[in-house]
Amino acid sequence: MTRDRVRAAVESRTFQRFVTAVIVVNAVTLGCETSPYLLDRFGGLLHLLDRTALALFVAELVLRLHAYRLAFFRDPWNCFDAGVVAVSLIPASGGLSVLRALRILRALRLISVVPSMRRVVSGLLTAIPGLASITALLGLILYVAAVMATRLFAAVDPGHFGDLGASAFTLFQIMTGDGWSDIARPIMDVHPWAWAYFLLYILISTFVVLNLFIAITVSAMEPQVLGDLQEGLDQLERREQSTDALVLEELRRLRAEMADLRATVRGSTDGGEALREVPSR
Repeated sequence: MTRDRVRAAVESRTFQRFVTAVIVVNAVTLGCETSPYLLDRFGGLLHLLDRTALALFVAELVLRLHAYRLAFFRDPWNCFDAGVVAVSLIPASGGLSVLRALRILRALRLISVVPSMRRVVSGLLTAIPGLASITALLGLILYVAAVMATRLFAAVDPGHFGDLGASAFTLFQIMTGDGWSDIARPIMDVHPWAWAYFLLYILISTFVVLNLFIAITVSAMEPQVLGDLQEGLDQLERREQSTDALVLEELRRLRAEMADLRATVRGSTDGGEALREVPSR
């Protein structure tokens, strides 16, 4: 097969749907392998499906390499797919048996296959510089709060605030909202003013800094959403132009047929008049 035909085949919607189905089925089979019951009853079938899916992934990459040659590696998503499949090809025996758990990474190929997921991840990658700044700010706030908590509450609750590491972990737990009242109330029994510390920390870390993460992520996704809307409008415009062109072509054809019909009728009329003018013998 020529490169153009292979490229058209791998870019076709049918082929993409087939690859998506294989990824989903492979993800399901890998999940089923974690069940001892299913593994005992259908272990052979599950392993066969897993190896078949891996063979199909390798064949897909070979076809894409043949179609795009070196241009294949210019697309980061192609490199991502190749890396995921390459990890699955590493022998998982002996000391490398832990790599068998990495086979589930093949399910992440769904991101590169589904355009909407790919756009979401691209938007998140665009937001990394802003997220890095917010992460640094959050880390600074967590460090300052942990030092203060260790100084203030180490004697009251050494299990949660005995040292800097324990305080940082506890404050991270409080930031997520996981059982923070169970940590704060015993300390408030000894230090009634401790509510002000926890309230101020939760307001700053959770309601301010974490919302900044959401704001930056939404701002980064906005160009992707606008791009999708513009692409939809362009497709609608092209569809309307195609429809208009078809209508105009049909009108031209009807005009030509009407002109031919008029010419035929005029010719028949002229012929009849000529016959009437011939003298009878």
